[in-house]
Amino acid sequence: MATPASGAAPNPGAAHFGISTQTSPTDAAALGNDRLGRLTDYPFTRLANLLKDVRPRANVAPIMLSVGEPQHQPPALLDEQLRANLHLWGKYPPVAGTPDFRAAVGDWLTRRYGLPAGLFDAERSVLPLSGTREGLYLLAGTAVPERKAGRQPAVLMPNPFYAPYEGAALLAGAEPVFLPATRATGFLPDLDALEPELLERTALFYLCTPANPQGAAANAAYIRRAIGLARRHGFVLAMDECYAEIYFDRPPVGALEVAASMLDTGEGDPARPWANILVFHSLSKRSSAAGLRSGFVAGDPELIALFSRVRSYSNAGMPLPVVAASAAMWRDEAHVEENRRAYRAKFEAAEAEIGGRYGYRRPDGGFFLWLEVGDGEEAARRLWAEGAIRVLPGAYLTHPVPGQENPGAAFIRVALVQDTDTIAQACASIVRILG
Repeated sequence: MATPASGAAPNPGAAHFGISTQTSPTDAAALGNDRLGRLTDYPFTRLANLLKDVRPRANVAPIMLSVGEPQHQPPALLDEQLRANLHLWGKYPPVAGTPDFRAAVGDWLTRRYGLPAGLFDAERSVLPLSGTREGLYLLAGTAVPERKAGRQPAVLMPNPFYAPYEGAALLAGAEPVFLPATRATGFLPDLDALEPELLERTALFYLCTPANPQGAAANAAYIRRAIGLARRHGFVLAMDECYAEIYFDRPPVGALEVAASMLDTGEGDPARPWANILVFHSLSKRSSAAGLRSGFVAGDPELIALFSRVRSYSNAGMPLPVVAASAAMWRDEAHVEENRRAYRAKFEAAEAEIGGRYGYRRPDGGFFLWLEVGDGEEAARRLWAEGAIRVLPGAYLTHPVPGQENPGAAFIRVALVQDTDTIAQACASIVRILG
């Protein structure tokens, strides 16, 4: 709402509806959803505020390692497909995408996760997303009821967590519950520590594997346990698998892969093999195409149908040239293999400089370093001031535990998204500055 200029005549239409034309900032805040007041600032807003009075050395080119924004050249296939489908820009895209897109995704999931031929019904089980952040956020509006087990619903998430998980939970009227995912728990939530009372009112569980920022990948037994809990207690298991294509020795296990194996042991229903499960994937990391804003959600057809209904009100659909380009990239593996090789080289360069400092461990997947440096905010300020290196304090990705220190306060997240030489230079500077 625009604020009237000083001396402007009152707006008679606004007055008619009882709306004050002399709105103060406090009044304006009161007009919004009061749940907004419970949201913390977005991590990169907090980082900008932390560093706003810090001037990096003028003779050093800045190295931006705070945002997980891949800097690799996207595959030529992307440009070729966008050009080949220029004629589709004039058409409104369907929310569900195209049969070709759904088939490409279904074929990729079947290949990547070794699903039995014909088990995955792509027509009923795939929905394109304008980037997975959009889908992960809107999912709460689909999955969270007004009450669960007679109480306020709970939305579970790892701690550290991806900020949209918390925002989605709060704005859906749920209680976000932050589950420790520290070195003591193997960097994943301890499923055995979840109390039955909490599970009964859980509506949604966001689980990221490989984890952002720690890079830990859940094994099949862990995912089987999570699926069992979701089905037993009637909640949606949202598997954020966006980093699953960046790995080193072996591909991380996926939820659909585990769900398919549960049919052989009698733990699943052949009529609903994906019951309670939704998986999220993106071309942002897999194909270094973050600006394309292209991803998908797949899994339980009943949930996909509900999700599609919600998105028909909130989303205009993925543009058809983007849909066509995305389908082509899900069918191509050569550029993804090259992407993985490039990230392996970056980790080798980082390891050569960092060694065993700061609790370093090579992650199972993803492209982040999660380094224990004592005071993450102070380290971020020093690195920016003395080395023009921008990293993210770990406290901006974690929620304080009542009565304890923020579990991310001692850490920084370093995104290995620049070229290998730049990564080596940055890591050498981190060691020099932080000691």
